[in-house]
Amino acid sequence: MLYVVSTPIGNLKDITLRAIETLKSVDLIAAEDTRHTKILCNEYGITTALTSYFEHNERSKSEYLVKLLTEGKNIALVTDAGTPGISDPGYRVVKAAKDAGIPITVIPGATAMIAALSLSALPTDRFVFEGFLPPKDVGREKRLEALKEEDRTIIFYESPHRVEKTLRSIAKVLNNPVVTCAREITKKFEEVKEGPALSLAEEFTKKDPRGEFVIVLNLKKV
Repeated sequence: MLYVVSTPIGNLKDITLRAIETLKSVDLIAAEDTRHTKILCNEYGITTALTSYFEHNERSKSEYLVKLLTEGKNIALVTDAGTPGISDPGYRVVKAAKDAGIPITVIPGATAMIAALSLSALPTDRFVFEGFLPPKDVGREKRLEALKEEDRTIIFYESPHRVEKTLRSIAKVLNNPVVTCAREITKKFEEVKEGPALSLAEEFTKKDPRGEFVIVLNLKKV
């Protein structure tokens, strides 16, 4: 069995009892970054062996994990934070297991995009997750152009060193909408800021923002 296990997005206490139980009982934990997952394991006395998967080894590692699964091993798949497969290479492992006829189940839990959506106070009945925008200006603005008529709440992920450029692109292409920027969700320095995209871009230019960002906006909200 392949277990897709959600882990905390920040605060280590945000883990389910079932997740801890599963991580202790499987034969192997496949982690995006074993160093990061080791911290969680140490917190809860989890001594299960770890192996890494990441964007540049997912094909060979998927084959290896599927081989172990077909031999009768139970494997838990985790990402650095949140739910595997959401903007991380874990989905390729899940697909490989599915293609091989391996039974798959999920241990649900935290996801940064849902946490940020809840914090934003924007409409939640209909929303779209766009993940990370392209890193280059041309590609990023082209993707944003395609969203100009979107009437659902839109959610993006962004890294701290690109958030300022992304906000400037949003301001330029989408007529400087009000956005919500959330970072360090569930952590000690959790911060949620709301304002025109350009204003927040200027603010982040003056200081060095840390932590992964979730950007939430709704172009039709009055």
